[in-house]
Amino acid sequence: MNDKGFFAKVFDLSFEEFVTGSVIKVLYVIAIIGAVIYAISAIAMGFKSGVLLGIVALILSPVIFMLVVLIARIYMELIIVIFRIADSVKDISGKLDQKPSSGFGDRSGE
Repeated sequence: MNDKGFFAKVFDLSFEEFVTGSVIKVLYVIAIIGAVIYAISAIAMGFKSGVLLGIVALILSPVIFMLVVLIARIYMELIIVIFRIADSVKDISGKLDQKPSSGFGDRSGE
């Protein structure tokens, strides 16, 4: 497989190389950072609204944080699986194109 650079993949108009594998880790880190910011702001707004709401936010924020990170992880893994399947199908197709005909069902010799 031809390993192109990141920018070569981004501007590849034939879409033969996928950029998703390079970007997915960054997107996952952004999702985690977003979940952290959300959890901290929920706790801060909870305590700003009152002590009881602050305590509730302090208890629920880690649970919500973990759910958001888990959902982001599952989503990213699904994307990776789809692109790995596409790569595998491409490899299988390439191998089938290279393989000589077995003669079975080949009517060119008649």
